[in-house]
Amino acid sequence: MRIITYNVNGVRAALSKGLAEWVKAAEPDVLCLQEIKTSREDFPVKVFEDLGYKCNIFPAQKKGYSGTAILSRRMPDDVRLGMDVPEFDSEGRIIKARFGDFWIASVYFPSGSSGEHRQESKFRFLDVFLPRAVHWASELKNLILCGDFNICHKPIDIHDPVSNKNSSGFLPEERAWMDSFFSSGFSDVFRYLHPDAREAYTWWSFRANARQKNKGWRIDYITVTDNLRPFLRRCVILTEARHSDHCPVLAEIEM
Repeated sequence: MRIITYNVNGVRAALSKGLAEWVKAAEPDVLCLQEIKTSREDFPVKVFEDLGYKCNIFPAQKKGYSGTAILSRRMPDDVRLGMDVPEFDSEGRIIKARFGDFWIASVYFPSGSSGEHRQESKFRFLDVFLPRAVHWASELKNLILCGDFNICHKPIDIHDPVSNKNSSGFLPEERAWMDSFFSSGFSDVFRYLHPDAREAYTWWSFRANARQKNKGWRIDYITVTDNLRPFLRRCVILTEARHSDHCPVLAEIEM
């Protein structure tokens, strides 16, 4: 199974930059989207249906903000929205879909970069998400959790760890949370398969030609419950895709 996760920073904006043609060429079996920034009524279902995908979306209540989606070649056997936390479910932060014995989730962690208020919200999200992720891993067994975590885990995952040590997305508390997450039964697929890969980033600021200079952050992940490690075949960061300030991550997993 080919799984791609992609923060598109507005699905309609990404389509105007050639996203549909790119998806057709990339041929994922499952495409997890974050930050779709569209209502249910305005989501471009027909565009993706014409490419052969079933669309399950979880938009934010606020128009033009946040939201997640799972597009798949086959209809999921079950779909679950949210995590029973109104503050974050109103923002469409997570959608899960079951395909046979496997669950795939698309998740969009809050960003704290716009100010103290948003950083506090991000910490609340981390506090409620971890125990739920551990519960899902226990209950659902074969879980593939994809998305924009808005956190770099290690110094190797960011272009300048020294100057960013006090930046949201690389704070000691956030990185410690990632330690806890990855010690609770989840594996970072890219880092598991490529433990020493450097300058492997998935997001770049729009400022100062950061993408051209590859001054980036690796904040988009495909993670799996540890029992799926033997079935991991490949994971690559698709930096040539330029429909967003992020780029996609692809994993191939033997289902």
